[in-house]
Amino acid sequence: MIETGIKAPFQVTSLDKFITEFKLTLSELFAERNANGEAFTERSFSKAFYDKLMSHTPLSVAIPSAYGGRGAKPKECISLLEAASYESIPLTLIFGINIALFIEPFAKYGHEDIKQHVFDRFLKSQAMGGLMITEPAHGSDALNMKTTYTQKENGDYHLQGIKHWQGLTGMADYWLVAARSQKTNGALSRDVDLFVTEDYEPSQHIKVTQLYNNYGLYPIPYGVNEIDINLPHTHRLEPQTTGIKMLMDTLHRSRLQFPGMAIGFLKRALEEATRHCQERIIRGSNLLQFDQINKQLVEMETAFTLSSAMCFRSANYSSIDNDLAICGIEANTFKAIASNLMQESAQTLMQLLGGKGYTIQSLGARSIMDSRPFQIFEGPNEMLFTQLAEMMLKGMSRAKQMNLLAYMTTFELSSQSANLFKDTINITLEKAQPQRKLVLLGHAMAKVIMAHHVLTLSNSGFNQAMIDNCIVRLRNDVSTLMNSYSRQDETKPVEGFQEQSSWRSLC
Repeated sequence: MIETGIKAPFQVTSLDKFITEFKLTLSELFAERNANGEAFTERSFSKAFYDKLMSHTPLSVAIPSAYGGRGAKPKECISLLEAASYESIPLTLIFGINIALFIEPFAKYGHEDIKQHVFDRFLKSQAMGGLMITEPAHGSDALNMKTTYTQKENGDYHLQGIKHWQGLTGMADYWLVAARSQKTNGALSRDVDLFVTEDYEPSQHIKVTQLYNNYGLYPIPYGVNEIDINLPHTHRLEPQTTGIKMLMDTLHRSRLQFPGMAIGFLKRALEEATRHCQERIIRGSNLLQFDQINKQLVEMETAFTLSSAMCFRSANYSSIDNDLAICGIEANTFKAIASNLMQESAQTLMQLLGGKGYTIQSLGARSIMDSRPFQIFEGPNEMLFTQLAEMMLKGMSRAKQMNLLAYMTTFELSSQSANLFKDTINITLEKAQPQRKLVLLGHAMAKVIMAHHVLTLSNSGFNQAMIDNCIVRLRNDVSTLMNSYSRQDETKPVEGFQEQSSWRSLC
């Protein structure tokens, strides 16, 4: 736990005032930190850094007002993530882990007897929390996890297992630990349960056996966690139906908030790229004389517009009052698209900055490594696009409509936008397809869905010129993806590729 010594009662102010003051503190903190080049290689933020940062009680945005928080409003949570990501991708991920992977699911499913106690520690002692799902032998195959629990005669629980790659390893005060019930015959249940652990309690302490030397996201500790703990009966979360649906509701809500962790960075990257292109003089004029440069800046601009559309949707939809367990298509779309946009903008910024972009102080260079994991954790994007395509194909099969354009015209998440792509998605699909085609198909479907949300943002008064540029890009992207889809082959790796493959022997 990070002891900050902050004990003053939390006072609720307006969102604008709260975010403005928080952003000012962030700007001051990172200006001081970045003045020292060594700060970019440090493995943690300092205690003084956290003391000043957490004096704003930022995690209060995710805590319901009944327990002293700001009300668990998605708009406020996303606004906080945006403010943090403008300055630091690792910092916004720290907040994202706390909000979406601990506070929100605990607020929704936690036992009433312990909620006030836990939330008091977040509000008054600046506690932090995370989620443990991933295991060394079961990454994306999370539902086959081997961490187990048994219930004692007194109703308490005993948990055993090994987890790894949890952000905030050894740093969080609270964890939600996913485990499966072990039956008397040793078999494991198919359902999954979540348990709250309080790490400062000796019987609940999770031992860290190894810290990883992660490359990127330096301030966030990751490692291996050995679980052999005992928990009171109040520490088991209470699903409304099944544990798997509770887990999916949690993960989908987290994925819907990915755009909040992206948008601040995307805005900062666009600002730095634009400023550099205006100031860098080549052949008597700045970089904006080059058409390719303008194309790249438009792509970064549309990344910001797309993330704005996703944030607008999530702010109005991702409340803990809503059941998001069945919202896999939209959740997969938001997570995959937002993380792809982060990586693409980081790559473009680094290239535009030239030699400066290759220094460790460069936002572009740091962000390439810091944003790359976003494309992998909570499901690699290729897997999410595959799942998205499979879910859509199942829906098409149930509707007995296998024409993609006809179906997406009636589908609620693409009804506004489908006809914009009628020249490229007016095709009849097969129910069974190889995964490499499903990835492309799912990616294209996600872009059509994004156009739907962009048009919704337009209807709400967003900058129309930026909307127009964004729609042009989406149409080009879908055309490229569907062209690749139609031409996709079934090549496989060559066995024994070392044989007859030396160019020197052919000279």
